[in-house]
Amino acid sequence: MTKLPDVSGKQCIKALERAGFKIVRVEGSHHYMRRSLPFCQVSVPLHRSLKKGLLHGLLRAAGLSVDDFVKLL
Repeated sequence: MTKLPDVSGKQCIKALERAGFKIVRVEGSHHYMRRSLPFCQVSVPLHRSLKKGLLHGLLRAAGLSVDDFVKLL
């Protein structure tokens, strides 16, 4: 298993867009992204660097493995 990379909020959003997510709304510094099939919604903050626990939770909610996420970057 690959280690979680150090990514920013913008990089995470770009990778999730490649995985089929679309931005549905923006509230402050948080971008809410949704995928229709299978349905999933995540909230990505625009921080310079996402903490490992937060990124791991986003990937778990999105149904992506660390290896899949690294490929999308």
